[in-house]
Amino acid sequence: MMRAVKHLSLHRIAGTELRVVADVEDGVMPVIQVEEEVIRRYVEQQLWSHRWLTLFILEDLQPLTHQLPTEADLPPGGVAAMNDLPLVNLYDLADPTSCHVFVNRLVMVKEGYWGDLLAIRGLLAHEHAHPSAENETTRASRRLDLDLELQSGPFAFRKQPPNALSLSLADNVHRQLDILAQKVCLYAPREIFANQVTIAGGFGDALLHLDRRNVTNASRSVAGRDKLRQQLQEEILRGNLTLAESALLLLIGDLKGYLEFALETAPFYRTGRESDARELEAVLETQVFPLLEPQVAPAYLALRDHYIALDAKLTPSELMAWGNRVLEILEETLAEKGLVMRHRLHRAGRC
Repeated sequence: MMRAVKHLSLHRIAGTELRVVADVEDGVMPVIQVEEEVIRRYVEQQLWSHRWLTLFILEDLQPLTHQLPTEADLPPGGVAAMNDLPLVNLYDLADPTSCHVFVNRLVMVKEGYWGDLLAIRGLLAHEHAHPSAENETTRASRRLDLDLELQSGPFAFRKQPPNALSLSLADNVHRQLDILAQKVCLYAPREIFANQVTIAGGFGDALLHLDRRNVTNASRSVAGRDKLRQQLQEEILRGNLTLAESALLLLIGDLKGYLEFALETAPFYRTGRESDARELEAVLETQVFPLLEPQVAPAYLALRDHYIALDAKLTPSELMAWGNRVLEILEETLAEKGLVMRHRLHRAGRC
């Protein structure tokens, strides 16, 4: 169903034509003002290549996701996962003169960003950093693909045909681990270098504010983990789960929810802002990690250190070696709960 356009405007900022389209009314002008500030700052820092930009401020991203082709270069989880993102920047690597930024108001409100202009500045600055953050390593990440196999342990292939519930759960576990592996491995260089450009472009304080909000949200969301634990315990009593499967599901949920903070802290270390990284990690160490499975904190630290050492000039073969270590960290962590997972990184398009 078509949505009514409630705001349409044209702005010219530092040589860039900014077109704004919104299907919401409240809060649109402050977002436009922040976008103008971000454009001007990046132009001053010579980190801007766009001549045309369309900013869509939407209640949610369904108008976008319904039109995206399946072959589009999307974040892990594909089109379905995009509805959970606060912002999306679509740009053509072959044509840096334009881009399209989509603001998801529903998620922005849910995460507490809507109305927080400094958080919005951090989000917009990060999304606009992606084109300038392209380098040999990020290009190499697009030329690799990843296959995962759960070889033994909970939710791995069973010799006897599983029942419908266990099959569905096993498929979902494999899918969730595949999304996690894609995020922390192949997609990680793009996020790390985008955050690095955001900081170098003069938006480090805005990014830090955004990350402060996110770790605070994380410390609050941990409380909901007890509800999940109780639900899993009930499934054990019903005979739908084993104790080992329940423990593994808790760990996977913890890894998916909190391991990605390494993508946020590593760029602060990489840009010499160690005190900012340590501030964020202090919250994780005191209010988050102690309430999670004990394997999460060591995995986070191992990934963070590996991210700090990431080079910007890796060939696909070199990035494959770097990525193998990322996935080994994930495999070693899951093995502590009895799941043997194996991966294969390879050139995209090759079997």
